[in-house]
Amino acid sequence: MAITQGAHHIGLTVPDLTATRNFFIDVLGFEQVGEVPDYPAAFISDGTTMLTLWQAVNPDSATPFDRKNNIGLHHFALKVDSLNTLNTLHQTLVNTEGVEIEFAPESLNGFPAHHMMFYIPGGIRMELFAPGS
Repeated sequence: MAITQGAHHIGLTVPDLTATRNFFIDVLGFEQVGEVPDYPAAFISDGTTMLTLWQAVNPDSATPFDRKNNIGLHHFALKVDSLNTLNTLHQTLVNTEGVEIEFAPESLNGFPAHHMMFYIPGGIRMELFAPGS
């Protein structure tokens, strides 16, 4: 049996703290649960998963992550309740400034589950996952 008990939070360094926080709150329905203004950082949650968002000191000089050649976070995935919700979110994301869709909702390797991949404003790769019914 594993000693750990699941994820407490995921910490992401972002190029624009305000834009990223607003994306999660306005588009995905997260709530801000804390902040450290002088760091600066924001803590947001969907009620299950907490994200800590940290402002990059100099985002213009940051090297974009290359998921095929760098060690680090390839992507992170959040679960939605249904394929219908996934499809609705896809339509919202298509029209959301700063979001780049990698692929639309599709079956996950022939399983009844579906997923989609996209880049949030600022370029971090994210997956949305809908379990099969």
